[in-house]
Amino acid sequence: MRLDRVDERIIAILGADARMSFADIGGSVGLSPSAVKRRVDRLVESGAVRGFTVVVEPQAIGWTTEAFIELYCRARTSPGEIRTGLASYAEITSACTVTGEADAIVQVRARDTHHLEEVIERIGAEPFVVRTKSTLVLSRLVDQPILAGTADLP
Repeated sequence: MRLDRVDERIIAILGADARMSFADIGGSVGLSPSAVKRRVDRLVESGAVRGFTVVVEPQAIGWTTEAFIELYCRARTSPGEIRTGLASYAEITSACTVTGEADAIVQVRARDTHHLEEVIERIGAEPFVVRTKSTLVLSRLVDQPILAGTADLP
């Protein structure tokens, strides 16, 4: 599906506030509420929008420690094997295979450094992991949804 500028603006608005009414979105993009609903339905049906969710503030639930963990895996470890091995970790917020020396990078949230250490030890004990390298996040500089910069464009 090819997105036009209006679709991009609708996605950006929903990314910032998925509870916004179709009428309010329509006022921002110059469409009627029913036209916005049709576009949103089409975006969902096409798979461009996978769903709507709640964004939890990690500090509000006490998960104030964030880190990125590089995984170095044994030879011939498939992305599927990594995905399966990491899927059950509540602390993992994202994981990606990457180019470079590491095979994958995992983003982790934890209560504190002790909790983070336990998570790193558990991940390191996965049968496909040879070693890990961790980087602790000190502060977030940019944290925005995809297309966030297009919400205010005419």
